[in-house]
Amino acid sequence: MTVTEHPQDQAPLRSARLRAISQTLHDSLENTVARYAPFDTPESYARFLQMQYLFQSELQPLYNDPALIALFPDLPGRCRAEAAKADLIDLGVAIPQPVPGALSEPSRATALTWLRVSEGSKLGAAILIKRANALGYTESFGARHLAEPEGGRGKGWKAFNAIFDALPFSAGEEAEADQAANDAFARLQVLLQHTYADHRETASA
Repeated sequence: MTVTEHPQDQAPLRSARLRAISQTLHDSLENTVARYAPFDTPESYARFLQMQYLFQSELQPLYNDPALIALFPDLPGRCRAEAAKADLIDLGVAIPQPVPGALSEPSRATALTWLRVSEGSKLGAAILIKRANALGYTESFGARHLAEPEGGRGKGWKAFNAIFDALPFSAGEEAEADQAANDAFARLQVLLQHTYADHRETASA
């Protein structure tokens, strides 16, 4: 037996590869969020919430796609679009209009990668919900979209990645996933800058 008989043993998991590929844009997004300081004031949080709603509403068709649900049976329940909308209503904040450039008719690999970016954000929400609590918002008022998913954040994330990594992708689909990982974070950056368009950055104050 030689080590070349099982090359798949040496290849990184798809999820790990995509994380590495998108790390720069992920970090850039986090830095932008920090500059806008969404948890410093209710007004800033409202803008952050609008961004979250916009992204989740753009992905809502994917969460409800029968072909994707066949792969991830709990997919519809994972979507946070309605929770974010309820949060906006709680705060008396306008439901934002769609922003041009939303994902449209993606391939399976692209759709699943965008969904993975959305699902991964639930891990960071464990910290964000505490910041929201300090503003007076809770899992039942104003911060529903940050609430811990049923079964726990870590368990849900591992379950999603286990299926995602096991799906057979062609070489072309792997390339689509690589591009999609960066495109999803780039879209979040666009939506964030849109909702904070006329808001002064804290760091530059």
